Amino acid sequence: MRPVRTVARTLLSTIFVVSGARAVTNPELYVERAKRMAGRVTPVLQGIHEGIPTDPQSLVRVNGAAQLLGGLMLATGRFPRPAAALLAGTLVPTTLAAHPFWEHDDPAERRTQQIHFMKNLGLMGGLLLAVSDTQGRPSLGWRASHAVGGGRRRVRQAVRGARRDARIAVRSATVARKLPG
Repeated sequence: MRPVRTVARTLLSTIFVVSGARAVTNPELYVERAKRMAGRVTPVLQGIHEGIPTDPQSLVRVNGAAQLLGGLMLATGRFPRPAAALLAGTLVPTTLAAHPFWEHDDPAERRTQQIHFMKNLGLMGGLLLAVSDTQGRPSLGWRASHAVGGGRRRVRQAVRGARRDARIAVRSATVARKLPG
């Protein structure tokens, strides 16, 4: 299955590498569309830190750099799960800014933007699969629960033991009440 993962990750990352590099080197292509999102995220970013750039051109470049870096990481198999999560995070503002099909009155343009919007939803689905892909190895959650002393297995055994002890105590109390005395 490894060759399939390698090819799938490479194919999935291609659009992010290309569009990320384009956004970093020539952000003017995307600035007009990014203005809507910039207006919405500016208060949030300024609330985090005043020094964070909030102009549309800087936001396009940062998003492009994140897509370029995440795409390269995913394609090369270096930290593929965090890379896929990063790409999924960049895809949300990109999709909302670039393909607001609900704002178009022309049926042909609306349909075109809707197709691109759904294409990005499909990319998001692929990225979410990549985020959850453990390559056949146990997940971090499973490893954490089984790392020290058997984890869940020990808890289940303890619960069974406590239930057994409780049943024995109830039986003993019932028998003790029935004894004359």
